[in-house]
Amino acid sequence: MPALPVYMDNHATTRVDPRVVEAMLPFFSEQYGNAGSVGHSFGDAAREAVECSRAMIAEAIDADAAEILFTSGATESNNLAIRGVAERAKRRGNHLISVRTEHKAVLDPLARLARRGFEITLLDVEQHGSPRAGWLGPQRVRDAIRDDTVLVSVMLANNEIGVIQPIQQIASICRERGVAVHCDATQGVGKLAVDVRELGVDLMSFSAHKIYGPKGIGALYVRRSRPGVRLEPQISGGGQQDGLRSGTLNVPGIVGFAKALELCVDELPAEMARLYGMRGDLWRRLQSQIDDIQLCGPAPEAKDDSGRSLRLPGNLDVAFRNVDGEALLLAMGGKLAVSSGAACSSSDPGPSHVLLALGMSEDLARSTLRFGLGRFNTPEEVAFAAETVAAAVRQLREFQRAGGRSSG
Repeated sequence: MPALPVYMDNHATTRVDPRVVEAMLPFFSEQYGNAGSVGHSFGDAAREAVECSRAMIAEAIDADAAEILFTSGATESNNLAIRGVAERAKRRGNHLISVRTEHKAVLDPLARLARRGFEITLLDVEQHGSPRAGWLGPQRVRDAIRDDTVLVSVMLANNEIGVIQPIQQIASICRERGVAVHCDATQGVGKLAVDVRELGVDLMSFSAHKIYGPKGIGALYVRRSRPGVRLEPQISGGGQQDGLRSGTLNVPGIVGFAKALELCVDELPAEMARLYGMRGDLWRRLQSQIDDIQLCGPAPEAKDDSGRSLRLPGNLDVAFRNVDGEALLLAMGGKLAVSSGAACSSSDPGPSHVLLALGMSEDLARSTLRFGLGRFNTPEEVAFAAETVAAAVRQLREFQRAGGRSSG
């Protein structure tokens, strides 16, 4: 029996790796200077730590250090990228393109721009039941680009269904038309091999707390090679980071971010293989123990045109017919930490917009659980999770058969 509760919600956040905590600690109590302070050793040490970390993060994604802009997290990075491009005084038009299955941190800034008169096109994806469910065909992007398109924003890997998008092909299409490309890579960086030069993106958002680093620190890659991307700042103040993002730098967070990403890159091949194996075992166990379940998102064996997997290694999103996801969480008695498709965010009581965008009914969307396997999960926990979910599903279905109220 593993230690309880078992945590399998690593798409929401991850436990900070003890090696990351160790790297951060001196910058709370010993080297606690402000990186913006000049003329004394405390500020010099903080500034050196920031620039060293910036270089480490840049190297991990094949960027230049000057192209890494620190933020409070991927939500801020997404806002700065999208609104920063749209609000530049000298832009080519008012049209932006994205995808219906994007995170709210992309969709909400776009909706805000739409209320101000910008034109937004949201593209459809492959529908539920397709082996490539959730995947965005590059031709859809090509067909949507207009002469007045200023930005295309497509996430690298989806936070709910794990689908990996063909960013390299999309970026190539955009480059032909002179359109900037933003990629929310929050779920991809540290879990996949990510190279900004190879992807061809102009802007890329990512965050530390998805890769076993601290919360409250993220980054935005901003391409500087000519012609460089120009952004309108969203936060004004002391002029830090070339005026693009003012505010005192979070030195301990930045150091932890760099260490977390370094560990992910060093351990990536072995960790990907381990997570693929555990994810496959979990899916097989669920299938063998529970009737009438469906996979949400691409098939585990689905590949892209280059033969790479179309799904994040640790992601599994499953619908349990005629069982409400929230009720299923309650029936497990807090033994297992996973996410329900009954709500795509804590502030939104409706079913997941991602699952609805796949063409799933509201009832089916509400019957889902998302499993996010990560570094600290074990095969023993996978077996426990499958048994716990199966027992709870049987309990709820038996209750319905005995005359209980149907939940979907």
